[in-house]
Amino acid sequence: MKLPHHLLAAIGLSLVTLSALADALVIEHAQVRAVPPGSPTSAAFMSLHNPGEQDVKLVGAGSPAAEAVELHRHADVDGVMQMRQVPEIVIPAGGRTELQPGGWHMMLIGLTEPLVEGESVRIELELETGETQALDAPIKRILESGANDHAHDHE
Repeated sequence: MKLPHHLLAAIGLSLVTLSALADALVIEHAQVRAVPPGSPTSAAFMSLHNPGEQDVKLVGAGSPAAEAVELHRHADVDGVMQMRQVPEIVIPAGGRTELQPGGWHMMLIGLTEPLVEGESVRIELELETGETQALDAPIKRILESGANDHAHDHE
């Protein structure tokens, strides 16, 4: 059976698009901070690797475990560390961005369920392109200093 050229072109374009989607981000070392029952917030951390040739922008996130998930960054403002909400987190082409205590991270606000150590939380990342990537992040006890179970690259 011979396929028309326009159909072959459409199939080829679809495969290229699917390949690009599959390579958007590699998510490693994801974890959510365990908090005492009744706590209104927690934080999520992970390593985001972009194997692609173009920057990827993380513009939002969601989770059934929280009413809202916001992108945040700690920054030095006049000698005082302050946490601020940011509109996006850029993962450079061929690079890595670490979401870790004291730096970039996600805040889970208005927790809708207890975050018990040893369980996991579903998080859906929203990219500027409209694509989403879902992951299940284990809930762990995480130290404020950023000392947890993996090494970090710093900007």
